[in-house]
Amino acid sequence: MEPTCISYESGLKLVYLHKPSAVAHIGFFYRAGSRFENKDQTGLAHFLEHCVFKGTKKRSGIQTISRIDEVGGELNAYTAKEELCLHASFPKEHTKRAIELLSDISVNPVFTKKEVEKEKEIIIDEINSYLDSPYDKIFDDFEEELFKGHALGNNILGVKKGLKNLSKKDLDLFVKNFFTKNNLVVSFVGDISMNSIEKLLKTYLVEMPDQGIKIDVDPFTGYKPFNIKRKEANYQAHLVLGGMAPSYSDDNRTVMALLMNILGGPAMNSTLNISLRERHVLAYSIEANYVPYADVGFWQVYVGCESKNINKSIRLIKKELNRILKKPISAARLKMAKQQFKGQLALGMDVNSGLMHSLGKSLLAFGQIDTIEDIHNSIDEISSKDLQEIGLKYMGETHISTLIFDLKD
Repeated sequence: MEPTCISYESGLKLVYLHKPSAVAHIGFFYRAGSRFENKDQTGLAHFLEHCVFKGTKKRSGIQTISRIDEVGGELNAYTAKEELCLHASFPKEHTKRAIELLSDISVNPVFTKKEVEKEKEIIIDEINSYLDSPYDKIFDDFEEELFKGHALGNNILGVKKGLKNLSKKDLDLFVKNFFTKNNLVVSFVGDISMNSIEKLLKTYLVEMPDQGIKIDVDPFTGYKPFNIKRKEANYQAHLVLGGMAPSYSDDNRTVMALLMNILGGPAMNSTLNISLRERHVLAYSIEANYVPYADVGFWQVYVGCESKNINKSIRLIKKELNRILKKPISAARLKMAKQQFKGQLALGMDVNSGLMHSLGKSLLAFGQIDTIEDIHNSIDEISSKDLQEIGLKYMGETHISTLIFDLKD
């Protein structure tokens, strides 16, 4: 079944998918990620994500976080570079409760000085936990170097010193600027009629302003490849290798996604898993990712291994990249890769909570939802030459950056 997308006069957008299930899922997706923060407010979006659960005009913090939990559901949120999402999963008969709660914390949050200061300590602990984990830290540090001097390079969690300067006034202004109908996508997947969802949203979002500030994207330019090694590992070395990639508005987005899936996707038969793990027994963890943003994207390969295996791992990764750059993959391999990619997309859509998030993010980013047929057609149109050309554009030796966390300098 295909989702239905509706844009209302206020600017609010809804993506709805009917799925027979005892459990329903809803997300409020705001274009309000960390890249839209002011320079002196790094970490504000993530700080807000924490503080909206600390109470509203009619609920205490405990009442807020208990509202969904007490019926067996789950309430949560996340902050990314380009979006902030409040979401809930719950027994479908409690849909009204969930929509009313997410609306209440979006429209009527109350930030008391006491709770604001308490939450700063919680986030500082969260920052410390990331600093204590080389696996988590290396991804953040890689993006920081990749987008050096730009908001995309800022850590979503912020930094301790900057966090201490954030105030109730900053939180109130962020809500006023970003929590508006024209900046909101609501995604619902479940066994409740679309008409009912529309009525509930109309009722509980009536006080939300239609518009806030104009949200502009400051384009990133000036990428400079780097090769950095730091002494930051505990028991094993960590490597991230990568570079620039197409944005999510680029026509080559699907080509890049397929190429990265071939190289190091979740399947055990990915090129890098077979080479580094199965053939050469160099590493336990190998993964490849492609992350698109509004104006730019990046690709990365991660390897966790013994320190003595880092250099050989880099050589093997570049060897596999060069295979693609020098010679298009065979028709038989391309056919298998496309079939595998489609199957993985189908598996992802089989989990309703993940589907709700995927639909919400897609509508927020693109303003539309591609049908399964559209997605499959775009995959079918990819040629071996397309994969080779995208590799040549973004994965040549002079385009690649590396960041290594090792046990020694």
